Amino acid sequence: MNWDAGRLSGPDGEDWRVPVSELEARQVRLSEALSEAGHESVLIDDPVELYWLTGGRQSSILLVGAENSSIETVHWVRRSLDRAKFEAGGDDAPHQIFAQPRMSGLEDALREAGCTKAPGMLAGKVPSSRWGFLSGRLSGLKGNSPDCTGIMFSLRETKSEWEIEMLAESGRINQMMFESIRDTGGAGKTEIEMAAAADEISRASGFGGRIRMRTWPMDCDRVVIAAGRSGAVPSYFDSGVAGLGASPIASLGAGFAKVVEGEPVLVDIVHVHRGYVSDCTRIFSAGPLSTQWHERLEDMVQIRDSLVSNLGRGEDCSVVWEKGSQMAAQMGYEEHLMGMVPDQAKFLGHSVGLELDESPVIARGFDRALGIGGTMAVEPKVIYPDGAIGTEDTWFRSKDGMECLTMGDSFPMFTEW
Repeated sequence: MNWDAGRLSGPDGEDWRVPVSELEARQVRLSEALSEAGHESVLIDDPVELYWLTGGRQSSILLVGAENSSIETVHWVRRSLDRAKFEAGGDDAPHQIFAQPRMSGLEDALREAGCTKAPGMLAGKVPSSRWGFLSGRLSGLKGNSPDCTGIMFSLRETKSEWEIEMLAESGRINQMMFESIRDTGGAGKTEIEMAAAADEISRASGFGGRIRMRTWPMDCDRVVIAAGRSGAVPSYFDSGVAGLGASPIASLGAGFAKVVEGEPVLVDIVHVHRGYVSDCTRIFSAGPLSTQWHERLEDMVQIRDSLVSNLGRGEDCSVVWEKGSQMAAQMGYEEHLMGMVPDQAKFLGHSVGLELDESPVIARGFDRALGIGGTMAVEPKVIYPDGAIGTEDTWFRSKDGMECLTMGDSFPMFTEW
């Protein structure tokens, strides 16, 4: 190594590598899950899954064998090999790390690692061209590659204590971003000016500039500020409020509309700390809001409380959706919940982790509970032609119920500039 690995650190030289114990535990869980599913091994080259399992994001391929398969866990790295070794824990890395073989030699390398069958891959994340390319290099191994996407998604739904700490720290920084908007916003300020103030806090705290999303072809701006009528503008983004965005190619987030007195300003902020997503929404206004807007916000808080309580009791997410949407309909919001007809989003909360849109979701079709160790952003909102209002925090389900990982009661639902 002829470069300074010591520069790979967080603020003030903090070691921001994923603990080796985390990587070991995750690899063991994956090996056990592969065995239970009857798969011999899996070959992973998706960046998010690579980070979760190896502690870094390299141009590489990871082979993980099923429990009792005798297949070695090997990380083949095209670049950077030295960085991959450092970020996996150096000499303490829980897996072997080698230079990636030429693709023409991949099958031989898999055989040497102990594979007798074609390893599984992630069909839900790998482009079809990549799947076809890799499959063509594995034709000499028995069988076809099974899809292991569901296994990986299921494993990552349950967060470890360390991951919960990362999410809580993400939430702490998220609150600092809201405080910057509280301190710098007001009448006449543009949405994008206020977003820039929040961005400065986030970047200085370690945000790497990218929010990972699972659903193709979704991408995300992490500071949505919708002043007044901006809240009603529809977008490609599957969300209740998307905002104007800066341009047609960036049609999500803050735009150039200005804050006007007496209008609700919805602020929805995502922060990512060491890969882990926190998601919050609060309402601001320059001067007082009408009684009607305050009543709408109070109703959304009431729905939020119901959603969180039902999740904490272990009710299926689809049931929680039905109860929440019926509650909103009884309050008179059926055509305004999470958007206006016909542009309504059909969910009231989404799981978060290394990606913004993880599973399960508070929506139809998710006939299972948020598991113990699951983390979810709960976000009931209503949208009208003259604005949007609602709330959002990120929650963790413990054995005792739901615990807030973000601002909760420490930052008011409504702030008047």
